[in-house]
Amino acid sequence: MSVVISGGGPAGMVLGLLLARAGIEVTVLEKHGDFLRDFRGDTVHASTVRLMDELGLGRKFAELPQSRLGNLVVPVPGLGRVALSAFDKLPAPYNYIAMIPQWDLLDFLVTQAQQEPTFTIRMNTEATGLVQEGGRVVGVRYRTRDGEEGEIRAALTVAADGRHSTLRRAAGLVPEEYPVPFDVWWFRLPRHADEQSAPPSLIPGFGEGEMAISLTRDDYFQIGYFLPKGADAQRRAEGIERFRERIARVFPQYADRVDQLAGLDDVHLLDVRLNRLDRWYTDGLLLIGDAAHAMSPAGGIGINLAIQDAVAAATLLAEPLRRGRPTPAALARVQRRRQWPTVVLQRMQRILHGVMFQPVLSGRRAGPPVRFVLLTRHVPAIRLGLSRMIAIGPRPEHAPAFARRPAA
Repeated sequence: MSVVISGGGPAGMVLGLLLARAGIEVTVLEKHGDFLRDFRGDTVHASTVRLMDELGLGRKFAELPQSRLGNLVVPVPGLGRVALSAFDKLPAPYNYIAMIPQWDLLDFLVTQAQQEPTFTIRMNTEATGLVQEGGRVVGVRYRTRDGEEGEIRAALTVAADGRHSTLRRAAGLVPEEYPVPFDVWWFRLPRHADEQSAPPSLIPGFGEGEMAISLTRDDYFQIGYFLPKGADAQRRAEGIERFRERIARVFPQYADRVDQLAGLDDVHLLDVRLNRLDRWYTDGLLLIGDAAHAMSPAGGIGINLAIQDAVAAATLLAEPLRRGRPTPAALARVQRRRQWPTVVLQRMQRILHGVMFQPVLSGRRAGPPVRFVLLTRHVPAIRLGLSRMIAIGPRPEHAPAFARRPAA
């Protein structure tokens, strides 16, 4: 039987690859013509690196342009720079987080999936609704960039179309929203020639009522500036000069280049959501990744959690698909498998919001939480546990036997 997946992001592409390796007919619909979009999440955690090895793709994956992110270090007055994580203490070789441009990762996954005869991807094709018969989802309606419309029928439809999922809305499913204290502005600042030898790092910056992070990329710094939830219009009305002053205050080391921000059109808003569906499926439809549970950027775990959803779905549904149409009970098993890890990680993010972000953005604190930093400094088990939760996650998934191949 066949599967149609709406969304060519990491979750949709991994699910398509795995099911194609099981011999299932898979069609992935991606509404864009390519994957070149700024400021997608680029953190690839140890659980995903290990999955690539299990699929026999480790060597090819290692050839993608990437850098290894160091431990998270925060400045604390009187203590200097203190590490909050210990990724390097996790069992080798899965003891690091890779920074890989998401378009390179997705191109790589598409190339590998296209080697399977049962895999098809249709770019410039957007799923616009569900095809239903007798209360059951039997496929999707689509529209191409050229305006062509049609239907694709399938034994299973998978919504991997993100936090603003069209198919979730079409199914009448509404997630429970959890409060989030911030949105994020993403933008780039150039790296100078004498900074090229610096190791990749994640550097936080703090000010009065302000917080940002800096990620080292090949020839630029990717900056995430946290602003109070819903303050986008107000901050944009302040103008670019005011924003340059804010960045120079949070990151004094970048004061010499903030004028490279030509205007606020260079700044991209991430409307941060943290939510979760009570039910991730209906008869004939399964939701995974952000379509089922939108994650905060805290910890950079959203992509990797979505990929884990895809692995679990392929593992549990390949055999039911070979026999015919998966029952709602089969789809419920996927949710049962992945709901607990999702709840754990969302609770961790909510704690981080309350401990790290909310006090700074409300002006109650102008730096990292000193007590928490001291605790992690003096209790290495906390650093290691937090690092494992981020890099591997609770209940990590492994590639199913049918999808494994010898290393290339």
